[in-house]
Amino acid sequence: MTAATLQYYQEDILHNLKTPSSYVLCSPNGTQSVYTVDINNSRKECLLVVNDQILAVGTQDFVKVRWHDGPRIVYIPMESIVVPGLSDSHAHIMEYGENRQLPLEGTLTVAETVSRVRNYSVSNPDIHSDKSLVVRGGGWDHTSWPNGSLPTSDELESDPVLKGRLIILQSKDYHALWVSPRMLEMCGDLPETVEGGVVVRDEHGKPTGVFLDNAQELVNRAAPSLTEQELVSRFTFTVNTALSYGLTTIHDAGLDPSSLEFFERLVNIQVIITILPLIQCHIVADLTRQITRSRLPIRIYAMKHFEENMTYWGNLTKPYSGIAGSRLGAGSVKIFADGALRTGGAALHHHYHDNPSTTGFMRLSEKVLFDVIPQFLYDGWQVNVHAIGDRANNIVLDAFEAALDGANVTALRPRLEHAQILTTEDMERLGRLGVIASIQPTHAISDMLYAEGRLGPERVKGLYAFRSIISKGGKITLGTDFPVEDMNPFKTFYAAITREATEGGSPHGDGGWFPEQCLTREETLRGMTIDPAYASFAETILGSLEPGKKADFVVLSQNIMDEKAVPARKILQTKVLATVIDGEVVYGNL
Repeated sequence: MTAATLQYYQEDILHNLKTPSSYVLCSPNGTQSVYTVDINNSRKECLLVVNDQILAVGTQDFVKVRWHDGPRIVYIPMESIVVPGLSDSHAHIMEYGENRQLPLEGTLTVAETVSRVRNYSVSNPDIHSDKSLVVRGGGWDHTSWPNGSLPTSDELESDPVLKGRLIILQSKDYHALWVSPRMLEMCGDLPETVEGGVVVRDEHGKPTGVFLDNAQELVNRAAPSLTEQELVSRFTFTVNTALSYGLTTIHDAGLDPSSLEFFERLVNIQVIITILPLIQCHIVADLTRQITRSRLPIRIYAMKHFEENMTYWGNLTKPYSGIAGSRLGAGSVKIFADGALRTGGAALHHHYHDNPSTTGFMRLSEKVLFDVIPQFLYDGWQVNVHAIGDRANNIVLDAFEAALDGANVTALRPRLEHAQILTTEDMERLGRLGVIASIQPTHAISDMLYAEGRLGPERVKGLYAFRSIISKGGKITLGTDFPVEDMNPFKTFYAAITREATEGGSPHGDGGWFPEQCLTREETLRGMTIDPAYASFAETILGSLEPGKKADFVVLSQNIMDEKAVPARKILQTKVLATVIDGEVVYGNL
């Protein structure tokens, strides 16, 4: 926003300063507790909010002199700070709601996992009395079980309570499904091979009940559709949790196209409600109340789902954002290049250190990637590609490099989702091309216990090499991949600056796992605010606390930016005192 435009904007809305939606948020005792995350990482004393936007930042004297007869002043508590609204650059909204209904993470054996499923079924009368209902849960992790073997449908069927039930259980990394025999039957005749996926079979060729990567679609197509009530329940649970953690924007990473369809249905309700008053003026007041209720309670930047066998749609629809003030945008497409490291599907240049029989696999061929990436970019879509292994990242960067030749990368902003294992050469290329690395610090502390065994002592050095990516000119944006990891953004912050387990320690000792790859506190805060705003084309209105931007901010109970006041061990004790979107408190209070 230019200075002239800002001046006009300020003068035009000065008459609103006495409204209840206008206020000044100030640090106590003249401290500078407002972290603006502007280009200079400035700290300020006060923040002036008018309606849904920030009008000014500065000292309390500046606010009183310039707007002496204006809004009320609200002081934050001692020790607390104000930061821009936090963003999660890679997450799965509806899947989090499902996962938390029956969470399986942390189980140490198959038997314990089955026991959790049984207890959930027994404790839910509707499910317990009706075997036609699907039992859904997620978070199981075979790498934490004694023998590390994948589970089987027979282990679910052996429990008398679960026998004959429809059960679908998602793995922790979302790259495997474990189903019951009855669900297996509903899938019908299964193909011997699945491109980009695996139907796991025993030594006799019989399906075991586990489906990897693309093979998961065989289950999803056969499973009963979710009801609208189930969708609303999942969405509400996730959003309420997110707001309590200070998240104001989530980049939904497009696992299931039904998620975006659901978000759009919520928006369509709002569009209808907005239009109706023009037709029936006598119900304007009632509809205004409905508009307020129907507005999305959080900002969502959605990635549209891509499937190889679907008709190309990039030229049939257009990216959009903020329609009808809905806080919903869909400007990108999510493409899967390979699988996951945990389940052995990440595509590597050389075989797995702990399994010489495989190098993982690509979920899409090079030809498909080289065909669709330039198509989507040409039609105005941001392209976000899931790539874990060094081979997958190499192939995707090849495709990006070919597609970006002569293009304005700032206008396109392609992203590598995860960018977990990169060679030194590809890290340099990432920076040179301007491709954004969408990374998840908590993945590093989750995977550090088994990563070297899987990759070997040399190749593991290129895994989650955050500092190396930045030092070679790469742009980053931070997220969690929830429900794969904990949604808690303070765990993300902690993991980024320490690379240690939450209880302390790492395979390399108390200094952190490959501590040279740690991020600074300033880099981490930017990676959770202005960087995701840039990664979603929203940096002119979101991501920092500057005049003319949306009033999205969070009040934290302690100063996580001050290493002396809040050492790393105390970061996880941080509480959110207030979450504010468009100037309105949506969690806590001011």
